[in-house]
Formats: sequence, C-alpha cells, structure tokens
Amino acid sequence: MNDHSLDSFLRLRPRLRGIAYRMLGSAADADEVVQDAWLRWHGTDPAAVANAEAWLVSVTTRLAIDRLRAAQSRREQYVGTWLPEPILTEAEAPHTPEQMLERADQLSLAFLAVLERLAPEARAAFLLRDIFEAEYGEVAAALGKSEAACRQLVHRARTLLKDGRARQTVPPEDQRRLLSAFAEAASRGDISGLKAVLAEDARLISDGGGKVPSFGVPLLGGQRIAQLYLATSLRFAGRVHYELAPLNGEWGLLRFIDGALESAQALRIEDGRVVGIHVQRNPDKLRHIAQALGHAQLDPSVTNYVTGDGAASS
Repeated sequence: MNDHSLDSFLRLRPRLRGIAYRMLGSAADADEVVQDAWLRWHGTDPAAVANAEAWLVSVTTRLAIDRLRAAQSRREQYVGTWLPEPILTEAEAPHTPEQMLERADQLSLAFLAVLERLAPEARAAFLLRDIFEAEYGEVAAALGKSEAACRQLVHRARTLLKDGRARQTVPPEDQRRLLSAFAEAASRGDISGLKAVLAEDARLISDGGGKVPSFGVPLLGGQRIAQLYLATSLRFAGRVHYELAPLNGEWGLLRFIDGALESAQALRIEDGRVVGIHVQRNPDKLRHIAQALGHAQLDPSVTNYVTGDGAASS
C-alpha cells in the first residue's frame, strides 16, 4: 500500500461513510463498514484496480448490504420502536428552498426512517443512483446485477418512498425560530406555548432501545404531546435544559437533565407547526453526540419514570 493509495482512500472516505450511514442508520456501524473497506483496500494491489473509487464504493456497498441484512434480523427483536442514530452536522445558512429540500431528502432522520421500508439491495440501488448520483453502470457493478435489474430496483424504491418523502421546505431561520419557541415553552412547562407550536394531529415517536423507557407506539395529538413535555418539566423542575443543534442537516433539539445529555429530538414542521417529533433516547445511539460535545450522558436510571397517564415518558 503506497501513499497514493492511502490518499485515495482518505479522499473518498466521506463518500464511503455517507453511503454506509444512510444504508445502516447507525454512525457506529457505518464506521465499522468503512474500516472493513479500508482493510480490504489495504490488502489489495493498487495496480490491479482500474478505478479506486468504483472499487471502494462497490466494496463499501456490499459490506453495508450484508450488515443491514444482519441488522434487520436483530431489529425484529428490538425493544420498542427502532429509529436511526442522529449525528451532528453543519447547519449553514442561508439555503435556497431547493437546497433545503435536497439536504432533507439526503440526510434527515425522517428520511432515514422512511428508507427502512426498502430491502437492502433496493436501498443501496436507490441511494447510489438518486442520492450519490452514480450511473446505472456503477450501480450495477456495486450490486453485481445487470443495469436493467438496477433500474427496476430504483424505480420500485422511488414508488415505495414517494409518499414518505413528501414534505414542505422550511427555511433554516424559520425552523430555528419555531424550535426555539418550542424549547422555551418546554423548559418552562408552558403548555399553552407548546400547544401553540404543535399541530393538533402531531405525532411523537421515541426510541429507548430497551435501555430507557419509551413509547411502544406513536403518541398522537398535540394536546397529549404538550402534556408529556409538561410532565417532564414538572418532574425535573429547574433541571431540564434544551439546546438547538444541527442534527442530520437540519436544526434539532438536544435535551439535557442535570447537564447530561438525555435525548436528541428531530422536529418536522409543516405550515408553521410541529407535525412530527422523533425522540432518540437510546444511550447507545447518543454516545457519538455526547462525545462530540464533551458531555456526559444521563444515567438511564434517572429517566425511569412514568407520566400521569401511565405511559413511559419520552
């Protein structure tokens, strides 16, 4: 392995990690896939590889497909609802509506959750073609299939994801303003303020991974969601703090209790109201964010409580 081969891998590493993360919805798994790809690249004679990028993308994609198949089997026994692992990203402004929509389509937690509808090979074909703009010949080489078969995979994936990807574009400044209002109301336990920014048919989904309490089914309705945040505020009076953070290319919220990270929350906005909230509470899926911020994570035992209506809190 020469310096040129190392440089090639380092140059392509962000692309490889991007493919693996979108395939798996897990930063830790994506890092392991990229590491495995590096080991295979390191053991390969560069002179025998005509196109380093095509080779590395193919290997990374196949490794991710294999890992996703294994992960899907494990997720059948997952406790509660499985949600993707959030990551910290940049949230530069300004963005055009087209750029915002593109970024949301490529990386948002809502989009990654929608991708769970796809079988591993269909997911890979769709991502390579529509997100990473690979030619069908490249997709075919990565999947070991004919171009015609890959076209069919991508077409079916687009059809299956069509409704799930529909969303409104929210400028970053508007998103930040509404999330700030939500966070302020949640911190104060202001139920009127919460209801003012929540849609009547808002939907909250939480992932505790069996490590901390979470809802087994979505919590529906702005009123119930507002009461949930009120309960948290009352339970931890003066100890709850929210911070805006760029999560998966969009503004999201980090919730801290006693200064320790308790959850990462992605809020979806339509018509000036919050219509959906993904609450990631699984400590394993918060580790990367906590480490990046230099924060401790909340002891899971601290959050082992229930709200007044008997449902596990988010």
